[in-house]
Amino acid sequence: MCALIHKKKKLTSFQIIILGFSGVILLGTFFLMLPAASRGGTKTPLLDALFTSTSAVCVTGLVVYDTASYWSLFGQLVIMFLIQIGGMGVITVAAAFAMISGRKISLMQRSTMQEAIAAPNVGGIVRLTSFIIKTTLLIELSGAAAMAPVFCKDFGIRGFGMALFHSVSAFCNAGFDLMGRQTPFSSLTGYAAQPIVNLTIMALIIVGGIGFLTWEDIRTNKLHFRKYRMQSKVILWTTAILLFVPAVYFYFYEFTSFEPGERVFVSLFQAVTPRTAGFNTVDLTKASEASQWIIIVLMLIGGSPGSTAGGMKTTTVAVLFATAHSTFFRKEDTHFFGRRVETGAVRNAATILLMYLALFFTGGLIINLTEGFPMLPCLFETASAVGTVGLSLGITPKLGILSKLILILLMFWGRVGGLTLIFAALSGTRKTASKLPQEKITVG
Repeated sequence: MCALIHKKKKLTSFQIIILGFSGVILLGTFFLMLPAASRGGTKTPLLDALFTSTSAVCVTGLVVYDTASYWSLFGQLVIMFLIQIGGMGVITVAAAFAMISGRKISLMQRSTMQEAIAAPNVGGIVRLTSFIIKTTLLIELSGAAAMAPVFCKDFGIRGFGMALFHSVSAFCNAGFDLMGRQTPFSSLTGYAAQPIVNLTIMALIIVGGIGFLTWEDIRTNKLHFRKYRMQSKVILWTTAILLFVPAVYFYFYEFTSFEPGERVFVSLFQAVTPRTAGFNTVDLTKASEASQWIIIVLMLIGGSPGSTAGGMKTTTVAVLFATAHSTFFRKEDTHFFGRRVETGAVRNAATILLMYLALFFTGGLIINLTEGFPMLPCLFETASAVGTVGLSLGITPKLGILSKLILILLMFWGRVGGLTLIFAALSGTRKTASKLPQEKITVG
């Protein structure tokens, strides 16, 4: 009997994270299927409820029903709480309840928390989790307070609830909106030139997307950039480049029909939102193919590690470019800011890129063959799903069962992380000290 107990396999941190997200998605599906969750008082089909729940927990924003016109107040509250849990992380929320109840957090639980928020080490993880929770609530309430006067002017007393919903959705990089009562699936197109809404939503997206570890670094070292961790420096520089370059392109080559002042807001917003928020202030179906492809690339890159955003992550792309730079100049190691990047990080970055591209193209191809839509919209939807963005060219509500299941799997993969899923599946694989004989192979 004792031998059986010792042989009982414990769940790894990666498996706990996956089970946590899966459990919340299934619970959200149950609540969204209730007649009280829809405005018509009808039971929502299982697949559509599962799709919406997955999109909310995985902070994506792809929807089969317009959030404002289809779901009741109860349904919208369920979606907002799912977004909040998914954005902060299931493990972080569970840890918050444990800390509030005064329970002692074990070493295994601390290790799981470390993996969930991509912290560099276990030490100080409880303090970091507390910082994440407090910062999240403070930022979301500040965002809601900033937008409330605008929304209350347009929607009356409902404006307070709408301001909170959009603040949570923006900070968690979810992209769900409540603007579709008059025109379904309109997102924030009615506020394309409204400065307060634009600036607040963009600020919330950026703050949520650069990661809690980066903000802790900023809080600790203030504006002394040289004291930041190498990862924080890479994230800030990469984020700045990925915001500035597309915004300049959109300003000069895409949204030229707008007045100069409006064009600044529209260009900046469309550069910010693919990383990975899912709001839009213009009709993307009318954008040029070049702009749609740029948005696809931005969606695949996504946000930063330990943030509310999905995608490959800014650090992944930065490591790959830095590795290419080192190869071109015949340098042995990849490095940033006078620090060498470990070889394992380079291997992981290459693996993540390959996985995302394979999922992106395979999903788009299957949807194209199944539904008959043009290839570009299909790839746009799969990039949006795997990058947990939520932007769409309008085909998601028209998809069949197989295509919806593909997007569900892509959203889950994009939020949990490809390596997390693989590590969870291969948890029993043991490392060996022995190595096979080496032989040269020519590449390129």
